[in-house]
Amino acid sequence: MKAVILCGGKGTRIRDASEVLPKPMLPIGGKPMIWHIMKTYAAYGIKDFVLCLGYKGWLIKEFFLNYRSKISDISLTLGHHDSIKFHNPIDEGDWKVTLVETGDNSQTGARVWNVKKYLEGEDRFCVTYGDGLADVNIAALLEEHKRSGLTGTISAVHPAGRFGEIEVVNGKVEEFNEKPNVGSGYINGGFMVFDNHRVWDYFRPGSDLILEVDVLPKISAAGELGVYEHNGFWMGVDTVREYNEMNKMWASNKAKWRVW
Repeated sequence: MKAVILCGGKGTRIRDASEVLPKPMLPIGGKPMIWHIMKTYAAYGIKDFVLCLGYKGWLIKEFFLNYRSKISDISLTLGHHDSIKFHNPIDEGDWKVTLVETGDNSQTGARVWNVKKYLEGEDRFCVTYGDGLADVNIAALLEEHKRSGLTGTISAVHPAGRFGEIEVVNGKVEEFNEKPNVGSGYINGGFMVFDNHRVWDYFRPGSDLILEVDVLPKISAAGELGVYEHNGFWMGVDTVREYNEMNKMWASNKAKWRVW
């Protein structure tokens, strides 16, 4: 099974943290945020990733192309680059990572559409954002999706209300309101799973296609969007304050999203 991670946005609201790195590459405890997200999926046996690149995507490519040299002790003879020896085994040695250029200015729905060809042969696939961490039980999310038989299932969480609220009725998303003015209900926690045979009926070509505005509401209106209620930890990294809080959690060994 594959996990699609959206990591192409510009992260304009967190520019104070870095003007150089794309937001998924912001380090938490010395490792990029996207690495933490991938470790969460890997803890549940999902180690095949499709990364939707956009803004400064080459920096994400560079990180993975040089991954082993970044984290290992190495020996080499300077005049012989083929002499490189890595001294440390890595836990992530069986990860498969496909890095896809999905457009610098593409919206979220367009980015998912643009990786469709890399999902061929899959019965279902996961989707999440590259800027939020959680201790979502991925196995339970997948089990709920299979049980429901619906086209899509999203995780529902309960944080503050600048995000898009969803109204849940009998285990389905009854209404999907992107960025409402109130903040009392569930929101989409960003850990999603879709039926690969049916979900594409709700997509279309075009860089302006927005997952949260153009796709998920249509699936909901068709009665085909289910919910997995997550009552554990979730935090989106949208501000410098949230980013700093994540690093404090990691430094104090209180990283609640760490399930590995």
